[in-house]
Amino acid sequence: MFYTTEALLNDKVVNFKKHGSIHSAFGEHFVKTGLMDKRFHRWLLDSYDKRIMGDYGIELTLTSEDVKTMLDQANEFLSEARKYFELG
Repeated sequence: MFYTTEALLNDKVVNFKKHGSIHSAFGEHFVKTGLMDKRFHRWLLDSYDKRIMGDYGIELTLTSEDVKTMLDQANEFLSEARKYFELG
């Protein structure tokens, strides 16, 4: 979802290097403007939190259902981004 978000922001000619800036800009340029539903912003933030927990050794246990949910969310996020680019 992160790289999809970067592509969406790139279309708006806004580029950032830090995750937090990208997360905020997505909220500002896509959620607050109504271009994308706020659930996508929540999913982006949640997936980042899980990645950080996994990368830095904080105990994280993901069930197969957790993984399926995250994959479904990522696929829906990507599908919504594709719609945005098709309309653009």
